[in-house]
Order: sequence, then structure tokens, then C-alpha cells
Amino acid sequence: MRADTNYDIMSDEDIVDRIQAGDRPAIDYLFEKYKYLARSKAKALFLIGGDRDDLIQEGMIGLYKAIQDYQRDRQSSFFSFADLCISRQIYSAIKASNRKKNIPLNTYISIYAPISSGQGEGDKETLVDIMYQENGLNPEEMVIDKENTSMIEYELVRRLSDLERGVLNLYMQ
Repeated sequence: MRADTNYDIMSDEDIVDRIQAGDRPAIDYLFEKYKYLARSKAKALFLIGGDRDDLIQEGMIGLYKAIQDYQRDRQSSFFSFADLCISRQIYSAIKASNRKKNIPLNTYISIYAPISSGQGEGDKETLVDIMYQENGLNPEEMVIDKENTSMIEYELVRRLSDLERGVLNLYMQ
């Protein structure tokens, strides 16, 4: 296919035919042309646990499916078919996010989100900060300390005589 093709003067149906025949640059043109449709459909909807960009992305997936599945002989314009595919893809994503299996994901509390301590807006402490302050160690440091303690105990048992171990045990109690 020629790279200098002017897609502006072609019908959408002709462009889709070219894409289905292997014209890769044409798909970029069609994505840009129909991105407004995905944006306008996503603007009016809400996705739990996501944002508008996620819905726009779902709309673009719907557009891709429309390009792949469009059949010119069905007597439907590509615009109508793309509109339907974009809408259905967005609605499917919203429906999937509302399923019971996604309740934990949709109702989670981020340990990195600022929490309110009632002291004003300036205090942006997170749950992770509080957990770190309680014991002073993060999980990685705790594992390293446990490994070091185990290594020290092993070496003490291996190197100390029975009398020295007995004295150490009495001292530690």
C-alpha cells in the first residue's frame, strides 16, 4: 500500500477495507478520527476504581473491535457500527467492574492515601507512615533482622561449649 494515500477524501468504509487488507497507517488515521467518539461516551459515565482515561481506553478497544469485525455487506455505516461497539465495550467494562468478585478492589483503602488526623490540611500522613512509626522497621528490615538473629543463634550454639551456653541462657533470662 502507498504511504502517501490521502485518507481525508476516502469514506470510512473504504478506509476500514484498506485496514482489513493490511494497510497499517490507515488504522492510526481512523483511531485519531474516532477518538472524540470514545471521549464523548466516556465523559458521561463512571467506572468504579478507574478514571475517565480508563473508559476512553475501553472505548478505543471497542473501536479496534469495530474495525476488525466490520462487514460492509451488512448495509450499515461504519460510524453506526463503531458507535455501537464503543458503547458496548464501555458498558461491558462498567458492568465487569461492578461484579461481586470485584467488591474488594472497589472498596479498598489505600495505605498510601493521606489520612485525616483532625489537625488540619497541612498534615498529610499516610497509613504506611503510621505503621512504620509503630515499630520503626519496615517489612524488609524485619526479615533481615530475623535472619541475622537466626545466624547469630546458630553460631553461638555451634561455637559455645555446654557450660558457656548455660551461662548465656541464665544471663538472657
